[in-house]
Amino acid sequence: MTTVLIADDQPMQRFGFRMLLESQDDMTVVGEASNGTEAIRLVDRHHPDVVLMDIRMPGLDGIEATRRIITTGARTRILIVTTFDLDEYAYEGLRAGASGFLVKDAQPEELLAGIRAVAGGDAVVAPSLTRRLLDAYIQHLPQPTTPSAPPQEDPRLSSLTEREREILTVVGQGWTNTEIAERLHLAESTVKTHIGRILAKTGARDRVQAVILAYDTQLVAPA
Repeated sequence: MTTVLIADDQPMQRFGFRMLLESQDDMTVVGEASNGTEAIRLVDRHHPDVVLMDIRMPGLDGIEATRRIITTGARTRILIVTTFDLDEYAYEGLRAGASGFLVKDAQPEELLAGIRAVAGGDAVVAPSLTRRLLDAYIQHLPQPTTPSAPPQEDPRLSSLTEREREILTVVGQGWTNTEIAERLHLAESTVKTHIGRILAKTGARDRVQAVILAYDTQLVAPA
């Protein structure tokens, strides 16, 4: 059973989410929050598998709530639900540690599939959309203070093999597992193994965080 916490300041939105989720045999709603502070408190109380996190809420917003929940080391995963697929706040939410985002007008089956994917450890952002999002808001990424100086090696990359570094780079460029396998002449199962090792070595929670890491460490430059 996947336990879900709904965090949204709109009562009707929470009601709609609850009705949908509780119609599923494998999901249960453990609580509702109308702001970020309440979401943090309820996560600490119920330890849900997934939080459906709105961004714009009164008081503490969904981005800061996501950041604080992730910082605690909780096993809870955050799925941001936002109004626009390229909302700059959604980008900040991903950087805060969310495992993905969906738009509020997504089809019910998309939302349910997203919750199941996040609960299972996957990220819910298509690779092409992730690339589009990061390119659109690349100005939020830290820039080197001395562009002419050689960039220092990020310690998160130090334990990666050359092959793992290569795969992290193309993951950051938006390649799917199938594309990586075809273009690098690898079995898709081997690609998945490499990506699993990359996540473990770098501390990235999922594929979205790996993409952000590739940008942050300048393995990937904006298109």
